[in-house]
Amino acid sequence: MHCAISGEVPEQPVVSKKSGILYEKRLIERHISEYGKCPITGEPLTMDDIVPVKAGKIVKPRTVQTASIPGMLGMFQNEWDGLMLSNFALEQQLHTARQELSHALYQHDAACRVIARLKKERDEARSLLAQAERQVPMYASEAVTENASVLSNGKRAAEDDDMGQPGKRVRPGISANIITELTDCNATLSQQRKKRQIPPTLAPIGGLESQGILSIDIQYSKDIIATGGVDATAVVFDRSTGQIVSTLSGHSKKVTSVRFVAEGEFFLTGSADKTVRVWQGSEDGNYDCRHILKDHTAEVQAVTVHATNNYFVTASLDNTWCFYDLSSGLCMAQVADASKTDGYSSAAFHPDGLILGTGTSEAVVKIWDVKSQANVAKFEGHAGPVTAISFSENGYFLATAAHDSVKLWDLRKLKNFRTLNLYDSDTPTNSVEFDHSGSYLGIAGSDIRVYQVGSVKADWNCIKTLPDLSGTGRATCVKFGPDANYIAVGSMDRNLRIFGLPGDEAPLES
Repeated sequence: MHCAISGEVPEQPVVSKKSGILYEKRLIERHISEYGKCPITGEPLTMDDIVPVKAGKIVKPRTVQTASIPGMLGMFQNEWDGLMLSNFALEQQLHTARQELSHALYQHDAACRVIARLKKERDEARSLLAQAERQVPMYASEAVTENASVLSNGKRAAEDDDMGQPGKRVRPGISANIITELTDCNATLSQQRKKRQIPPTLAPIGGLESQGILSIDIQYSKDIIATGGVDATAVVFDRSTGQIVSTLSGHSKKVTSVRFVAEGEFFLTGSADKTVRVWQGSEDGNYDCRHILKDHTAEVQAVTVHATNNYFVTASLDNTWCFYDLSSGLCMAQVADASKTDGYSSAAFHPDGLILGTGTSEAVVKIWDVKSQANVAKFEGHAGPVTAISFSENGYFLATAAHDSVKLWDLRKLKNFRTLNLYDSDTPTNSVEFDHSGSYLGIAGSDIRVYQVGSVKADWNCIKTLPDLSGTGRATCVKFGPDANYIAVGSMDRNLRIFGLPGDEAPLES
């Protein structure tokens, strides 16, 4: 008897009560669990309708093929043929898989080459775009200059002040070419610093003990001095004659910072009206406004020029600093501080140009890596806004001034090694400035003091204290002339005072 499903002799025979058909037990159980009916008649069927059949152990008879030697040889031949066919199929599958893998690897290599080419084209396009964006503001500003009403001595028409804030601009960032230029400048200046010697014409200590000066910024090549004040104007003086060369009007609020560009005819002013102006001098001594930069949303507190004389940075109370291209006036990057502060109150470039120092309104000094625009160090310890910072030409020392004192920092170990407590708690320190040789340090507050620069362990001696001749008790800024042969001091009485070495002309007051 054979199973009605498999057609073979069942090992565990069972019979349906309803149909009397014989099945293999495991097969009928699976069929009932899946379909619930008889596989032959189609009638409903459950395992209760299945009755096992008792039978003796079945010995399967041999097939006809295995009953003789020729039959067995034929069976072996069939099995061998089947094995060969299976092996052939496997070899074909292996060959196909190898072809598919080779094709996939080729596609991957081609895709990598295409991606590399696209990246190269993207970088080239970005570089061209950055160059174009540098040129576009220059052309636009020239067109504005031609069409706008420009008055003498750089005075611009009132329409400039009525211009609204521009839309949010795309910052191209500090490109690899700019970083290379900054790095090359840093390497050149660092090598020069190692070989630099104190100039023989540097004013001696005895001479400084009887000199004093008041100013904001000096262009050594032309011996002219610029000041900016509460009256929203910047004034350029000829030191040799004591006469006003030019008065620059255009800002609507006080001018907080002025800077000459060491090479060229450019002059920069930052103002509490949230703008920065780039002025270009002419042969007749007048200055024309070339760019009006409106990227900040709060008072601009500081402007500092990079050693390449191609770039400058502005710092503002809006808690950002901007990196600009000088020729085009394009803002390459605007860096916002992630920490919550009241903004920047001062800023200065390191002499080598790859480090930027900023003072905040919350008494913290922050050091930035210009290439990555990352904050790499913080100096804490002051009380009150950091009003001024100055890097020494030796590249190691940083002087910072705040309401409480002047602090000297060692940039090699990132620590404060000396604090100069000069005035009482009601008198702020307004300005601090190293001379170009790094030999003297000038400080302005209720008076003007000149220190001889020492070292981390050696004392810094005050070699001269000059009274504030303005009578206001507030000397706001101090700057050394070339070779420290004179000092310029500015105060709240709107006068610029210049003090020279003994034997020179009498002090000038303008």
